[in-house]
Amino acid sequence: MSKKNTHILVVDDEEIVRESLSGWLEKDGYTLASAPDGPSALKELEAGTWSIILCDLKMPGMDGLEVLDRARKLHPEIAVVIMTAFATVDTAVNAMKLGAFDYLVKPFDPEELSLMIQKIVSQQSLVRENTILRKALRRDYRFRDLVSKSPAMQAVFDLARTAARSPSTILVLGESGTGKELMARAIHAESPRHERPFVEVSCAALTETLLESELFGYEKGAFTGAAARREGKFEAANEGTLFLDEIGDISPKLQMDLLRVLEERKVTRVGGTELVPVDVRIIAATNRDLKKAVQEERFRQDLYYRLNVITITLPPLRDRREDIPILVDHFLETLGVEMKRDAEGVSAEAMALLLAHDWPGNVRELRNVLERGIVVAKEPILQVSDLGLSLSSGPHAPAPAHPASLAEIEKQYIASVLQQTDGNVTHAARILDIDRVTLYSKIRKYGLRKVEGEAAGES
Repeated sequence: MSKKNTHILVVDDEEIVRESLSGWLEKDGYTLASAPDGPSALKELEAGTWSIILCDLKMPGMDGLEVLDRARKLHPEIAVVIMTAFATVDTAVNAMKLGAFDYLVKPFDPEELSLMIQKIVSQQSLVRENTILRKALRRDYRFRDLVSKSPAMQAVFDLARTAARSPSTILVLGESGTGKELMARAIHAESPRHERPFVEVSCAALTETLLESELFGYEKGAFTGAAARREGKFEAANEGTLFLDEIGDISPKLQMDLLRVLEERKVTRVGGTELVPVDVRIIAATNRDLKKAVQEERFRQDLYYRLNVITITLPPLRDRREDIPILVDHFLETLGVEMKRDAEGVSAEAMALLLAHDWPGNVRELRNVLERGIVVAKEPILQVSDLGLSLSSGPHAPAPAHPASLAEIEKQYIASVLQQTDGNVTHAARILDIDRVTLYSKIRKYGLRKVEGEAAGES
């Protein structure tokens, strides 16, 4: 916000104080108004929008603490500075309890006042920017609980929204931790079946026998312990969505049984003969290479074709590092609420380390790192030491013998991005969110000569 748009209200029963304060701050470029007492100040507050109030503590009738209390109720975001000639510890404590930004002891130095106002304006600008970012995050970069601004993921979101409106089977591919379950839930929530059940089954977590019973259900007496008939997940998900996670891990027999259900849209419970019709939308997911599994005859080709009607592939986090800042903001906001801890952001050094990390565990790993940081952090801004990460050039690289400097982190990160883009400076600058001139400057600064030579040929 510009200084002209910063509106300051001076409240003091002494005219000379009002005039001198207004004169100082108007010279600094701020917009000023004044009030001689509490009731007049409240009328001004009700009539306009104010950024800062400078309010005297001792005034006839309504004192500064009452003005502070009522001002904060009218405008919670306003910054109130209490002015007093009788500063005590109790005065400061009471003012802070009521939400004062700070207090000034009369007589005060105009330079001290100017510095305090600058500090307030900077803080309010930061809060406003964060609010705008969060609104943009919710509006522009979200597909339900998935967050991304990278072009690759935005294309995935568009495909998922289109696929959600169809009844077709969907295959979600991606490394562990990329958000396959969240994608499945988002598709269900966007589909015409959103009011019906979403049922999840982890195919790798159960033995073949247990998974068969879990999927198809069983009849009374089908096996030892089957004391009553039980519906399976297919029946539980009727008219809704069945999410089959880690589909690449199921046995050949279950592959054949699943193929039959997909073709006939009917299930037979274990130990039974009745064909039970089911209307279920299937979303399957795996981190395995199903094409390779088909070639090696470990996965049925006909089942693969049945599942692979619409394929949604989630890129790993290392291929969309531009998402890390907004994911950090998203997770700090949600984790802060869940854990009842203040989590306002990460330091520049910590962000550089997060950007440089290869994230073998992808988005899930990032969330876990931030959760750990919130637990151990002593301040609302997370530091490098809070994250429990070390700089590495890859998921298996050894940790350095000493903490890396910000310059070392930046150098390695720029080098890794240039390597990923085959020395294409334009593409690398886009990922780094800087202009080409800045990137060339950093290439020279860090002595990345080989990459610089490769990149020079592109223009």
